[in-house]
Amino acid sequence: MILTVTLNTALDITHQVPRLVPYSSHVATAVHARAGGKGVNVARVLSALGMPALVTGLAGGATGRQIRAELAEAGLPDALFAVAGDSRRTLTVAGAEDGDATVFNEPGPPITAPEWAAFQQHYAGLLTSTSVVVLAGSLPPGLPVDAYAGLVRAAAAAGCRTVLDTTGEALLAGAAAGPDVVKPNAAELRTATGCPDTLVAAGLLRARGARAVVASLGPDGLCAVTPDGTWRAAPPEQLPGNPTGAGDACVAALAAGLAAGTPWPETVREAVALSAAAVLCPVAGGFDPPTYRRLRTAVPVQEIHVPRHQ
Repeated sequence: MILTVTLNTALDITHQVPRLVPYSSHVATAVHARAGGKGVNVARVLSALGMPALVTGLAGGATGRQIRAELAEAGLPDALFAVAGDSRRTLTVAGAEDGDATVFNEPGPPITAPEWAAFQQHYAGLLTSTSVVVLAGSLPPGLPVDAYAGLVRAAAAAGCRTVLDTTGEALLAGAAAGPDVVKPNAAELRTATGCPDTLVAAGLLRARGARAVVASLGPDGLCAVTPDGTWRAAPPEQLPGNPTGAGDACVAALAAGLAAGTPWPETVREAVALSAAAVLCPVAGGFDPPTYRRLRTAVPVQEIHVPRHQ
């Protein structure tokens, strides 16, 4: 089983508009509201791929109850841990014609030290039936910057492999704990390391402790720097739509690859195909199956021979 951890769960609200125009009024053509947060979105994609996934993390208040109700309605099993504060909401305004999206994120509820200690015990109990753990998203207020690092170490001690998708200091601290894969986007990688060169920055995260670094490059695909080699892949065509969930679809493919023991070139191809197909879905956590099936045999994967000093 794949366990997805979302410490800052959310009720994701998406407004679709024909075109996103700054400083103007918009009339939404559709509005979607459903449980979200990066780990939840990853679990949705895994479920659509037919892979069992369990959602855990922190949820509380009236919004937390809405999150759990929507997960149940969607058929996604959860082992969320209840906290006192009200879970956050996010708002995405997505332009259908231009593929632009603007996202507004609330910070999330403050988490107390007793709540965090109790969750860690809860999490340890879930690891006994888990092969891969996905740790994804922002940290709510009150959690230490090394929160993910501790969860990575606990997973490793239980024999589980890990994928970490977060940003900033939490990414740096988490990388030092030795996750099997970290997946920043290019901007997050540059911010965390201070290095503008993607390959060099990925090398810095690997030197810090991450076993593999997969950097998503938006419509240009991704770059994977791993113990087995370095690969670059991009979709063979540009697809218009909502890019908000593409990174989560990429993480789902990486977790599925780890769980199955898939070689890196094939995992990279799957990650690009799945994330590109996710752009065609109006909300994060989904993908367009026909596009995914078509692209998974069409994405070219190129091995990059990196000089040893990088």
